[in-house]
Amino acid sequence: MARDILLEDDHFHDQCGVFGVFGNDEAANLTYLGLHSLQHRGQEACGIVSSNGQQLFMHRGLGLVQDVFTAQVIERLPGNRAIGHVRYSTAGGSHLKNAQPLAVDSVHGSLAVAHNGNLTNYHALRRELEAQGSIFSSSSDTEVFVHLVARSHEKSNVDRIADALHRVQGAYSLVFLSADELVAVRDPNGFRPLCLGTLGDGYVVASEPPAFGLIGAEYLRDVKPGEMIVIDAFGVRSVFPFAPRPSHMCIFEHVYFARPDATFDGVGVYQARQRMGEVLAEEQPVDADLVIPVPDSGVAAALGFARKTGIPFELGLIRSHYVGRTFIEPTQSIRHFGVRLKLHPVTSMLEGKRVAVVDDSIVRGTTSRKIVRMIRDAGAKEVHLRISSPPTAWPCFYGIDTPNRQELIASRHTAEEVAGYVTADSLGYLSVPGLHRAVHGGKDATGYCDACFTGNYPIPVELPREDGKRRQLPLVGV
Repeated sequence: MARDILLEDDHFHDQCGVFGVFGNDEAANLTYLGLHSLQHRGQEACGIVSSNGQQLFMHRGLGLVQDVFTAQVIERLPGNRAIGHVRYSTAGGSHLKNAQPLAVDSVHGSLAVAHNGNLTNYHALRRELEAQGSIFSSSSDTEVFVHLVARSHEKSNVDRIADALHRVQGAYSLVFLSADELVAVRDPNGFRPLCLGTLGDGYVVASEPPAFGLIGAEYLRDVKPGEMIVIDAFGVRSVFPFAPRPSHMCIFEHVYFARPDATFDGVGVYQARQRMGEVLAEEQPVDADLVIPVPDSGVAAALGFARKTGIPFELGLIRSHYVGRTFIEPTQSIRHFGVRLKLHPVTSMLEGKRVAVVDDSIVRGTTSRKIVRMIRDAGAKEVHLRISSPPTAWPCFYGIDTPNRQELIASRHTAEEVAGYVTADSLGYLSVPGLHRAVHGGKDATGYCDACFTGNYPIPVELPREDGKRRQLPLVGV
């Protein structure tokens, strides 16, 4: 009997993307298009909340943006301002109650919020709020924001939001929508990206600049760490309600999360990934006949690797773009079924060749093992794996869906041991200094969070217990 299987994707995953528009009569439709451009940041659920200046209108659903939002649904979201959200599927499963934006009514009026990040003191705040009588309708840490805002005694909506954010710790890029204004906020460490743009006489905000291009908006700048952007009928203003802190944007945005055509703080993601491949070639050279990427995320780094080494670049693996999260496998089990659905080797190109395979990261090693074996089955003489990031050895507590540390193969095995597990002839990682140098075009740089590679958490956290159970706990000594 055939069986329905969940296809694994052995990558770290960002859990959210946010978008907002103010001052355009097609706000909901533009938000729909903006979310489509951010679909790579989350495929589990999506939602849009719009406002006509008097009340909020909301629609949320499980699935992709183009499936959840039809023309009829968009028509039921009137107004010239809106915010939206895409969510990545986490280990806890898909539940509509966790879809965003979240919207509530309080004594201060209606308020909706969409969040990208993770609050490290979420559990402590939730326990405190529940003890005071708050009732939570979801298991999302985002709901903490609306309870804190509702309980604030400040007079203005902006001041209530700022008051609430002084209580939270961790990573957040947020968009709030009330009947009167749109507020976008980036946490003081700037862990997750957030950008500001213009569209005619209105304004747009998004997790990544490419979301502006589809709707014809103009990118202005990144929202600064600790900055609150307030947009209303009088225009846009900037507020800095927090004490300054060192910037720690997630460097994995450049490695994998962001679209290749994104730019953050003047650093182009595509160019940074090419430089990662070039530095990788300097640090981990190899004798090979071909350089091939693991598509699509390894393409730019493989181009850089090939250019630096002079080894020919070829597309030795062809990716199918029509595979969902589940697929029906036949009764007679097929070897490496999930990987074969997504990738297929070009046998005529690989046969008898020494192949350098470039990928962006190794998490558990299971997918890399299947890819290497598939290339060998296609007749490759040697397979050398090159990774355009350092070993991912630590979990993320700032908004990335990562396994327990015990599941991260690099946390307990050397490069040589990992090479043996994935059956590669050799394995080479990019170094941490090399990664920073690549992101900043050859210059030594700070200002990034690289905790998943180094274990150096910018905000102290209590790590998972030795029994392997993952815990997101309050911060210590902040």
